[in-house]
Amino acid sequence: MPATSVDQAQLCVNTIKFLSADAVEKAKSGHPGAPMGAADMAYVLWAKYMRFDPGDPRWPNRDRFVLSAGHASMLLYSLLHLFEFDLPMDELQRFRQWGSKTPGHPEYGHTPGVEATTGPLGQGFANGVGMALAQRMMQARLKRHADLLNHRVFGIVSDGDLMEGISSEAASLAGHWSLGNLTYLYDDNRVSIEGPTGLAFCENVGRRFDAYGWHVEAVDGNDRDQVDQALFRAVAEETQPSLIVARTIIAKGAPTKQGTAKAHGEPLGQEELNAAKQAAGWPLTPPFHVPEEARAHFHALAEEKRRQRSEWNERFAAFRRDNPEGASIWDTYFTRKIPANLDELLAGAAPTQEGATRAHSGAVLQAAAAAVPSLVGGSADLEPSTLTGIKGGGDVVPSGLTCGAPVNYSGRVLHFGVREHAMASIGTGMSLYGTFIPYVGTFLIFSDYLRPSIRLASLSGVRVIYVFTHDSVFLGEDGPTHQPIEHLPSLRLIPGLEVWRPADGLETAMAWARAIQRDKAPTALVLTRQKLPAIARRDGFDRREIGRGGYVLEDSDGAAAELTILATGSEVSLARETRTLLRAGGVPARLVSMPCFEAFRAQPESYRDSVIPKGSRLVVIEASRIEPWCDLVGEDCLWIGLDRFGASAPAPVIAEKLGFTPAAVTEKVQRWLERG
Repeated sequence: MPATSVDQAQLCVNTIKFLSADAVEKAKSGHPGAPMGAADMAYVLWAKYMRFDPGDPRWPNRDRFVLSAGHASMLLYSLLHLFEFDLPMDELQRFRQWGSKTPGHPEYGHTPGVEATTGPLGQGFANGVGMALAQRMMQARLKRHADLLNHRVFGIVSDGDLMEGISSEAASLAGHWSLGNLTYLYDDNRVSIEGPTGLAFCENVGRRFDAYGWHVEAVDGNDRDQVDQALFRAVAEETQPSLIVARTIIAKGAPTKQGTAKAHGEPLGQEELNAAKQAAGWPLTPPFHVPEEARAHFHALAEEKRRQRSEWNERFAAFRRDNPEGASIWDTYFTRKIPANLDELLAGAAPTQEGATRAHSGAVLQAAAAAVPSLVGGSADLEPSTLTGIKGGGDVVPSGLTCGAPVNYSGRVLHFGVREHAMASIGTGMSLYGTFIPYVGTFLIFSDYLRPSIRLASLSGVRVIYVFTHDSVFLGEDGPTHQPIEHLPSLRLIPGLEVWRPADGLETAMAWARAIQRDKAPTALVLTRQKLPAIARRDGFDRREIGRGGYVLEDSDGAAAELTILATGSEVSLARETRTLLRAGGVPARLVSMPCFEAFRAQPESYRDSVIPKGSRLVVIEASRIEPWCDLVGEDCLWIGLDRFGASAPAPVIAEKLGFTPAAVTEKVQRWLERG
């Protein structure tokens, strides 16, 4: 690191502070306080400890920085600009404006150098845990060449992050996994939107994290020397994640608003900002001022980081030259290599006999894992029910299941305990890391616990696979607390998420193939607990039709169809029996299996019309709320769904009581046709 005087460091810190405050003031919107209070520790971290290449934000051995306190986004944007990432000054001046690269909260894939989409508090904290875990798992796969990925994960977290339950779940796992490559600076400014954190938050955070197995230190976050020393010790700690409790002053330097909630979620106001600048000896004009000396110093720092990258390039070139086997492993993971015939491989592994689709999924997963080394995952203490283990894949657990013992990072099976929310967000972090395709599993009813993380994964455009089993009232005796009703339509409302509800082994295999191949979006697989009949398809059936989201499973045997029946998952077999009864009663019908709305909607109109003919009378059967079907097929149809909670009873009894038997459905259809 180039030599830095105290005055020069203060000049750089002031540059960060006032760039951030000027942007918020110009936008008349945002959070100036956290950037001004955290500028000292952010400068020390970025200048002295973090390794990155501003010209290549995706360099594999870069240190990751996660701003979990996403409301302080201008702190990150100021750092990215000053360290010469592709974020020019005019983007800072367009903070929070339409089309700018500086949105109100950081967005992955939108701004160079942003590692995770943050803002909903606690999410970035858990994402960083996922990144740190992925790095350790990659080092285990590289073995003696692990130093090619000797980077770390750093972050700044806030009071709000640590109040959210997800951070407690993720912190517990980080300690359990001994993630010594993870360091968070806790911006302990003791101010939230409503006022002092003492209104609702008086706990000793350091003692809590000590109990989780973290290395904990407390410093004055506005004292750069203290921050430097604490970071030095954190980086030296290899077996425990580190939390540096940094006591700071929000909006430090603002004469009347520092230390108050007035600096949290609104601009300082030009008068207050000018007073802060005057107190610091900073020119009032022009706004967005970067002194030449500060610019030159940041340039020297950036050049040093580019030099570190060049040294790594030499080591990496030697690795490629001297170790072709290791280079092949590297490429397999960093491209997340998928065989071109994945569909064929998974279809060949799909059970053809009757069975629960969760069991079909478990069988298909084994073939997928054999074909795709990047595929890793597990469940929230439900693997015996979700069937999400990889046989022979090895568990990522401490040796002898003894807390603090060395962890088997070479494994592929993750055990999240009963921590659904952190599980999903950690999965996002692993996907963001860039080498793994993570899947996570639980019951569909608990998708509510995952929903914020699923939404952010979709917003971020990353590949995570959610395996949801026990998908309907037909799971039986566990009763209405565990029987999903509104969850299918709720998940279908998330933009970008594909929700697959397969009806048999082949549909399950094609759903897995689709999920693995979707490299810029997440996928939910929704699976049954109960057994479903095997499905025999027509001669010459092309399994690729399943991948289109909806297809004609059975047609009307040459006669003109009087109606089209659409169903998903377990209701497809019910619809088949209903179709048989209708045909016996003189009503020819077409049966469409619709495992995925989103994939079907993406098909050309001509294909959609060939499956669901315009003007056809329609019957929809699905054991859930059915509102989203309206957009797909319109309102002029018969809806056979649920608008009530379930009950505790064996599945056949539930089916009878709630009208999901072939005889009951046939009777409803016949009455509807007569009325029409």
